Amino acid sequence: MTDQMTRITLARRPEGTPVPEDFGLEKGPLPEVSNGEMLVEVQTLSLDPYMRGRMNAVKSYAAATEIGDTMPGQGVGRVIASQVDGFAEGDIVVGATGWASHAVLPADGAFKWDKAAPPSTALGVLGMPGFTAWTGLREYGRPKAGETLVIAAATGPVGAMVGQLAKSAGLRTVAVAGGAEKCRLAVENFGFDAAVDHRAHADESAMRSALAEACPDGVDIYWENVGGKVLEAVMPLMNDHGRIPICGTIAWYSGVNSTEDRLPMAWRSILTKRLSVNGFIIFDHWDDYPDFVEKLAPKVAAGDIAYLEDVTEGLANAPQAFIAMLSGGNTGKTLIKVS
Repeated sequence: MTDQMTRITLARRPEGTPVPEDFGLEKGPLPEVSNGEMLVEVQTLSLDPYMRGRMNAVKSYAAATEIGDTMPGQGVGRVIASQVDGFAEGDIVVGATGWASHAVLPADGAFKWDKAAPPSTALGVLGMPGFTAWTGLREYGRPKAGETLVIAAATGPVGAMVGQLAKSAGLRTVAVAGGAEKCRLAVENFGFDAAVDHRAHADESAMRSALAEACPDGVDIYWENVGGKVLEAVMPLMNDHGRIPICGTIAWYSGVNSTEDRLPMAWRSILTKRLSVNGFIIFDHWDDYPDFVEKLAPKVAAGDIAYLEDVTEGLANAPQAFIAMLSGGNTGKTLIKVS
């Protein structure tokens, strides 16, 4: 067993879109394990859009990452030393490892992965993204058979799950994705009824025309992952009493593509169409996670729920993979194979 670990740190706060120089790579000795802790060798690391917000020194639902700290994130790995009852060397566990080759996790900060589905799915389709889709659609989308759902970033881990769950509930599902290949995947892999390529439409007016053609009966549920021109395009198409679960606004995470001047229009649509717009953070619902895994893991293992993983080899390549993901350069769940 090596006596060294590697970690990716926040070297400086980004100005706009992150660049490689915003990250640092550090090596050092393995941390020691105290009573009630376990040392985990990270095998796979999850990269998620929310991490961009943690790089800013602003008040949010979670603390900002400090300069020099390890970049935050979920990982799955193998226990190599344990002082926790019920966890033994060799166990596969999931926890907040951060962007690192090794991590010390407390007893209440990890859970064993003993499902038939591969351990990497604990970070995607059966992890926080899949759970976000399952919870948000049920609690805030409130789908009804025969309705129409539109979702941006439709081939990502959240969007793909939302689409499949909505389709199984009898909805018409319309994907918004970047590029012809992702649109093909949305329809052929994930079963969407139609797909609109946002890169093929220069502005919200062209986007709106394409969406209107794909949604002849209007839009009942718009799952918000992106913001930007997709939101502008879909708002006039919303039906009365439509629902908009707000999961993310990745188009604005780096302070670009601002549409603040359109806020009065959006607010008026919410009023006149009596829309329900709900922001939600999945951490508020974490008590329901065991129920989600129990219900969905057998379906994933049986191939009844499709998923894609975009895997990059090597922890040192995590910053570049993260930067690419923020601009839609990934196809499926973004993962780093660490060891």
